[in-house]
This record gives sequence, structure tokens and C-alpha cells, in this order.
Amino acid sequence: MTGHWADLALQTRGLESLYFVIPPLDSVRLRSFHLDMRGPTLTARIDLPSYPGDPPPDWSDNGHNTLQVHLQFLAVENLTVCGWIPSTPVDISFSAMAERRMLTKISGVDLELSFTCSDSLDVGHISSSRVTESGSDNGPHSFLQPLDARRLSSLPSTHESTFYERV
Repeated sequence: MTGHWADLALQTRGLESLYFVIPPLDSVRLRSFHLDMRGPTLTARIDLPSYPGDPPPDWSDNGHNTLQVHLQFLAVENLTVCGWIPSTPVDISFSAMAERRMLTKISGVDLELSFTCSDSLDVGHISSSRVTESGSDNGPHSFLQPLDARRLSSLPSTHESTFYERV
């Protein structure tokens, strides 16, 4: 597909408030992906490849160095997953298909994840954290959206469907 991935997003205001130019989805860290068969949807939790140049002061004060987002893909079909090593860098690419659909590929060393989906995506649960030398993101997170910021100070357990199934 031509253009920037953010052009596919239904809402990018949060990212636009943090970046002059929203970074590409090259060499992002795939933290997890969640499947919801009711959608059917796939939600990928990723660390963007660069941190905002002028983050909110409390993020800087807390030593944060990583921006994490959830990308939610709608009307998912033809899902294939081969391999996976959590937290390794991946590239996310999109190819246009007929009838307002796209082929999405998430690929990296020892990972090939592909599926077809609607030609738009949702972006949510934007958070900032300090990633340790080991790559862990289990520490405190500061969330951009007001509801998340009131409810959460770290990532919820993976069984929290209200967090992982809704962006």
C-alpha cells in the first residue's frame, strides 16, 4: 500500500500529539497479540521504534524511554502464525486487496504472522514506560488516554478482556 500506516488508522490524534512525524512500523517490538473470535479481531501490542522527542514532563521525570500502542485489526480472516520469540523486532506491512480489505504481514526473525482484514485499523492504549536492559516492560506505565490513566498504572494481566479486546 502506498502512504503511511497511520493513514489506515481510524484515530491518530493521540500519536499526533506526541510525534511531529508518526514513526513507521519497521523494527517495532511485538509484545503480544490477542485474538478475539467475536470480532473477529486481532490486537497487537507493540513498542514503536522511536520515542517522542518532546514527551509529557511526567514521562521524562519517570525515565521512560519507550512508547507502546495497541493496533486492532478488524474482520480478520486467513490467519497464519509460524514461530515467535516474544519482544523481538518485527516489521509490519500492508498490501491492498479488493473490497476494502488488506493483507497484513508481521514478520521478523523466527516469526511470520499474516492475515487479511478490513483496510482500516484502530489505535489505542497508548502508554509510556521504561524498558529495562533485559527488554522487560513489566514496570509502571503512564497512559495517554484519560480513562486508561485513571484506571491503570501498569499493564493489566492478559486475561483482562476489557483492556486487550477494546482499544
